[in-house]
Amino acid sequence: MTKRVTALGGIFFKCQNPVLIREWYSKHLGINTDDHGTSFEWRKSDQPEEKGFTVWSPFKADTTYFDPSPKEFMINFRVENLEQLVTLLKGEGVNVLDEIETFDYGKFVHIMDPEGNKIELWEARDLEFEKMLAAITK
Repeated sequence: MTKRVTALGGIFFKCQNPVLIREWYSKHLGINTDDHGTSFEWRKSDQPEEKGFTVWSPFKADTTYFDPSPKEFMINFRVENLEQLVTLLKGEGVNVLDEIETFDYGKFVHIMDPEGNKIELWEARDLEFEKMLAAITK
């Protein structure tokens, strides 16, 4: 396996009022948002004809999606070959929190770093992901 993380997949953070936050970022920073935030479109450097996406999403302050981490944020990294990576990470003693989940737009699993930060790993299927997007910021 040559690559593990290939790009930043997303930034998720807790806030008191996600609607207000999305509106503020849209008004003041020009971010095109929907009910989930936005996805920033970019091109893959080794395959410039292919798009990639990085998600930005504010969550309600009381979300349990970041559990068991008590942190106010969660980072999503794009990866290649998630099954192989999970096997390697388990062999290296990394705390893998759940089983790989598969959706049309990719595969996901969660791990914890040594300081209790929950990290989401995403093997993206960008063509399918793009079909479901309502807000893209280019």
